[in-house]
Amino acid sequence: MATADPRTLLDRAGLAVALQAVAMGAGYGSRVAVLAGPGNNGGDGYVAARYLAGRGIAVDIYPLAEPRTDPAVWARDLASREGALVRRWSDTRPADMVIDALFGAGFRGEPPDLSSWTQPGPGEAAGVPWLAVDVPSGLDATTGEAAEGTPCARATVTFHGYRVGHLIGSGPDRCGDVVVADIGLPEVAPEMWVCEEADAPLPVRSRTAHKWSAGSVLVVGGSDGLDGAATLTARSALRAGAGAVMIACPPTVEEKVRAPEIMTRAIGSGRSLSAADLPEVVELAQRFDLVIIGPGLGSSPDLGPFVSGFLRGWQGPVVADADALNALGDPGGLARSGDTVITPHAGEFRRLTGRAATYQQAARLAGDTGATVLLKGAPTFVMGADRWLVNSGGRELATIGTGDVLAGMIGAFWAAGGGDGAEAARSAAYWHGRAAAELAARRTVTADLLVEQVAITTRR
Repeated sequence: MATADPRTLLDRAGLAVALQAVAMGAGYGSRVAVLAGPGNNGGDGYVAARYLAGRGIAVDIYPLAEPRTDPAVWARDLASREGALVRRWSDTRPADMVIDALFGAGFRGEPPDLSSWTQPGPGEAAGVPWLAVDVPSGLDATTGEAAEGTPCARATVTFHGYRVGHLIGSGPDRCGDVVVADIGLPEVAPEMWVCEEADAPLPVRSRTAHKWSAGSVLVVGGSDGLDGAATLTARSALRAGAGAVMIACPPTVEEKVRAPEIMTRAIGSGRSLSAADLPEVVELAQRFDLVIIGPGLGSSPDLGPFVSGFLRGWQGPVVADADALNALGDPGGLARSGDTVITPHAGEFRRLTGRAATYQQAARLAGDTGATVLLKGAPTFVMGADRWLVNSGGRELATIGTGDVLAGMIGAFWAAGGGDGAEAARSAAYWHGRAAAELAARRTVTADLLVEQVAITTRR
């Protein structure tokens, strides 16, 4: 199908902006200020001004500079004919709403002085709603970084699909509600996919399932003072649907496991696992569909050889979490014949790779090692053969132990569903965030409460 001509695209975009302004309260008798840049982003603002003026709204247009494209000149002239008033940038008038149509997604640098219209405050500009076109002026659409003076919009209208900067960094705080308008732009290859419920399948048990066919998980972890992490992971795996879960841990940790539904195996005689325990752990792993290694392992110097040796010696699926990643020291040990999912937060990622914890670097690590990289944060990125952004988690997850719960969910989904660690990681991250949000609506989120909520949220 042929792409619409530039004026048609501009008109569709400006109409989408005008409709959003009306949805935000602009109506007959109200006054709207449109800040227009010199390019087609400014042209979107001129078109919105025309449609709003046609509804009896008093529209003042403040051009930062004269329009430089033919479609923008056309849009400005039509807006003026409809009754929108073009004023000097310095001739500020009171407004009930501000439409920021200064720059498109390609803008880099510092925004102009917007102090005549803005004051600090999320979603507000001088006490009135602020509506951005594509991105608020000053926000980098590729990184989510916001220059000083970038306004906080109540809503942002963008076209065809989200920009990465809408969803990462300062983007969510600066953009407000992001409205995606389809104006007929051609298809382009996405930078990544945003995970929604339809992209996060839950395992389904067959009618004839038994505890070992429903997914069996071995959790290798625990050390003195960190015994709770392995227990949280194991309980989470059971609540997320695994049929059988065991913790392999030092004897001092086994004594503290207070979950009768979880099997345990005391390994070795020390207070943490070591390379001497490797043969026993690898032999035990043969009984299970999947191994989660790392929760509460601790920081013993002997853990590096233990973790790297296990990853070499066990050929089945592995979720490597927390202290297992810290023990590795470098990512070379992740390049193994078995399938691997790793779940670093930003600090663990930097320690493992020596690089910044960005989605680009997570994708690079996945490409270098063959592992699926789940980079935890707000949002969370799942990087493997495909790139996914999971945006269901929020600040309620900023509490100790919730990462252990996520590891257990990945293990359960993967063991029960079989085969695809990347899908299990993506699904677990999505439902982990959903469970936390549902719990946070009732009470403060803690890891032990989240484990129980997982069972409720994932029961579909």
